[in-house]
Amino acid sequence: MSDLLAVPESRAFPLRRLLQPLLGARHVALHTHVHADGDGAGSQAAVAAWLEGRGVRATIVNPTPFPDSLRWVLHHQHAVADFGTPEGQAALEDADLHLVLDTSEPERLGGLAPFVPRERTLVVDHHPPGREVVGDVAVQDPSAAATGEMVYDLITLAGDAVPHASALGAYVALVSDTGSFRYGNTTPRVLAVAAELMRLEIDPEVVYRRLFATAPRRRLELLREALETLESDPDGRISWMVVPHRVTARLGATGEDFDGLIEHVRSVEGTEVALLFRETKPGETKVSFRSNGAADVNRVAREFGGGGHVKAAGANIMEPAEQLVDRVIESVRRALKG
Repeated sequence: MSDLLAVPESRAFPLRRLLQPLLGARHVALHTHVHADGDGAGSQAAVAAWLEGRGVRATIVNPTPFPDSLRWVLHHQHAVADFGTPEGQAALEDADLHLVLDTSEPERLGGLAPFVPRERTLVVDHHPPGREVVGDVAVQDPSAAATGEMVYDLITLAGDAVPHASALGAYVALVSDTGSFRYGNTTPRVLAVAAELMRLEIDPEVVYRRLFATAPRRRLELLREALETLESDPDGRISWMVVPHRVTARLGATGEDFDGLIEHVRSVEGTEVALLFRETKPGETKVSFRSNGAADVNRVAREFGGGGHVKAAGANIMEPAEQLVDRVIESVRRALKG
């Protein structure tokens, strides 16, 4: 094994603690945060395929629907049981173990949180630890580029060959959270892991096309509407867009249609912090934060009950966007001064 593929010991020791309960379970319920992204969903797909290959039943039950745009990553469609349906409830009641991926905080599980018993819950997450952890046993390693990297490590620490479906999920997770290996979290080890996954017959062109080069027409119409709201601070260091709920409802846009939208804000010349205000429903706004410089947007997001990474974070706030914009921007200004 390449030295780069060796699991860092600081990560290997806590991950090994998860193997016995995971592989000794009868039925594992897999969860990730609200509005699952490529890392959360890809990691779930990877773990589900691996566990089922080991004879452990695995069911994905998320607080919000599994993204339609990522269902092609699943090893079979029946791996998902939607929360709030009889199938989802049955899976939650039958599971003897829960594994939360790509988040560790109860509030990020939304309405699902009360159904995830702390004493029977494990966590694998690459975000900085928050105020509260949803499970009794948690492996949180911000040095990992994606939770998918940690899932790859977990499978290899078990001494298993990585199944093709797991390799696909882990690769999707890496591509998603590194911005196609363009962000600062792209380490030599990440590239080595990606190369190893490609060796397992993962086609990067197919993944790119499915993730980034296929879009329904409404997504382009959403981009057009959002760009009309693009604004910047007088000094150009902060840029933002606002998408009211009425626009989302009129276009029939889903949460998946917003993926990557903030990158257009982030690309504005001179922008150090980019913001996207998206009203998910009347009186409720999701704010996405991205940093191009030294500003810690995770800290800003936590002021509003959210969190994430230093350069990428988010917060769900129970207020309409028009009441939030000025306050959030002022908080970002303070972060830039700091």
